[in-house]
Amino acid sequence: MSIWAKVATAVRGGVSEAGEAIVDNQVLRILDQEIRDAGNELSKSKEALTGIIAKRKLADKKVESLKSSLTEYEGYAMQALDKSDEGLATEISGKIAGLETELVAEEGLVKSFADSEAQLRKAVAQTEANLKRVKQQVDTVKATENVQKAQAAVAARHSGAGSSMRSALDSLEQLKNKQAERAAKFEAASELAQSTEEVSLDDKLKSAGIIGGAGSGGDVLARLKAKRSA
Repeated sequence: MSIWAKVATAVRGGVSEAGEAIVDNQVLRILDQEIRDAGNELSKSKEALTGIIAKRKLADKKVESLKSSLTEYEGYAMQALDKSDEGLATEISGKIAGLETELVAEEGLVKSFADSEAQLRKAVAQTEANLKRVKQQVDTVKATENVQKAQAAVAARHSGAGSSMRSALDSLEQLKNKQAERAAKFEAASELAQSTEEVSLDDKLKSAGIIGGAGSGGDVLARLKAKRSA
């Protein structure tokens, strides 16, 4: 495979990876939007549920009020009968019949509201659970995506001899070598300066006659003869 073919293959691979990244990001955006839409619909469902609960409670109160009125008017009818007031008892009975009809209608309304409330409560609870689960999954996917991107970035920086991390490490090693070389030069210069100072001092002592220099051959022979005669 020629170098240009390899370059073309690498470019196609890069384009493919970039396309996959775009698709992945698009999927996450779609999921985020779907979650927002579902959240909005859930809020509307909760508002509807609140309205149904309020209507059911009002109907409950109406039922209780009708039952109380029935008990009250039945008492009035009994009192009219006790007084043998048939006409009043008949009128009261008509009132009672109307209350009973209204009570049946209100109880049917209460049951209808209660059924709708139960169904909507179940739907809201299920939607909340599903939405929570999807949010958790999306959060997990996003966290994993971020971690993998970080890992990929670290791997890219660490891989290859030409990577910035490798270059930095090589530069650091070169700097350490230069420092070690400079330290050796400083040490050598110090030793040389000390040696030169000592030689210079010895010369001065010899010149002052404080210490002697190396003896001549005659001096050595005289010293040996003196040692022999002793």
